[in-house]
Order: sequence, then C-alpha cells, then structure tokens
Amino acid sequence: MVSLRLGEKLLCRSRGFCYWIKMSRSVNRIVTIGLVALLPACASTRHAAVKDTTKTFKTVVVDAGHGGKDSGAYRRYGPPEKLVTLDVAERLNRNLRESELKTVMTRSSDVFIPLDERVNIENAQKNAVFVSIHFNDSRRRGIRGFETYYHSSASFDLANRIQEKLMSIPHSANGGVHTANFRVLRNATCPAVLVECGYLSNRNEGNLARDSEYRELLAAQRRQSGARFGISRITRG
Repeated sequence: MVSLRLGEKLLCRSRGFCYWIKMSRSVNRIVTIGLVALLPACASTRHAAVKDTTKTFKTVVVDAGHGGKDSGAYRRYGPPEKLVTLDVAERLNRNLRESELKTVMTRSSDVFIPLDERVNIENAQKNAVFVSIHFNDSRRRGIRGFETYYHSSASFDLANRIQEKLMSIPHSANGGVHTANFRVLRNATCPAVLVECGYLSNRNEGNLARDSEYRELLAAQRRQSGARFGISRITRG
C-alpha cells in the first residue's frame, strides 16, 4: 500500500516505459488497486547502469546474431542468417584487430548462445563497446535498408556513427537509427548497438548477402580516421 498526497506524482518504470500517476481529488489518497498491479512490475524491472566508454574504449565485443538451433531470419533470397552474421562478425573481428583494438566474440562457430550468456560476455569486458550483427526479414519483399538500434543514451552517438558509415556503401538504403528494448542492449553496462545489415527477404540485399566481397565491404569499408565498420572512438567535433 502506498500513500500519496493530493497533487503528488509517482514515477513508475515498467519494461522500458515510464508511467506518471498523479493524485487528484477524484481518487483516494491511498492507491490500492492500480498500484498493486503496477508496482511489482516496476520493482522487477532492472536497467543496467551504462558507463559511457565511447571516447576511451579499447575492446569491441563482436556478437554474431543467432546460431546453432536458432537459424534467425527466414532466408527467402539470402543465406541462413546465423551463418552470414558469423561470416561478417569474423571479418569485422579480423579488421578491428588489424586496427590494434582488442576484440571478444560471443561465438566463433555455428553454436547457440543464450541471450543472457551474451550479456554476461559483454558486461565482463572493461572499457568496451558492444556490436551485434544481424540481418533482417520482412513479408514485404520491397522493404530494404540498413538499420541500427540502441537502448541507452550512451549508445546513441555510436549507433549514429555506424549508420553513417554504412550509408557510404554504394546504393545502400537508410532504414534509420532506432531505440529498441532488445535484451543484449537493455542489459548492457557499456555502449551497445545492434546492426541489421539489410533484408534477406529483399531480392537485391539477399543476393548481396551471398557475395563474399560484399560481406567484406560490410566489415571493412573504406578507412576513415582509422575506423572500421563505423567503430571508432567518438570524439568531440
């Protein structure tokens, strides 16, 4: 049971959303029915404290989405998502090491890694950022484009920088930068982003995903300020 004075506000967070409850003369000062249902959800929802390492990071955690029994997106045109994410992740891992950055991969073979284990791997690293590689799918075959997702405000600049670098690929489509409540982003204690590298359900992007030279382009791109795949220390200006 929670007591509130008239005019007081109560902020409750549940599943990434915020709810304000304001007491007025039309409701009883003792909140019972509504908060009995709402407060347990607030109490059980944990949000990781994110340390902004975008200016100092020395380690990149490279996450190849899906794997093993989890094949990922339906492959109407492209290869199985779990395999193409691993291929791009391995190329990115190699390129980052050549740029003298330390890397940690959540998986290096076709195995299933639970989401909580991926979170544990990323959070075990000090002074790091996290990048999860995925490919998309849609029932609408005309949908295409790169999309980058983030959860914490500390990840916003990194997400935008990656998306900008992906747009340098010829004929690329901009699906935008969006917030998302994915577990590997929500529970991260470092800046974390998830990149959708095109739609396997789109004829053009699905066929490109089969091309090893294109996958290398995704991972390497042109060198710009020593950046690979848009991963570079975020500096002012």
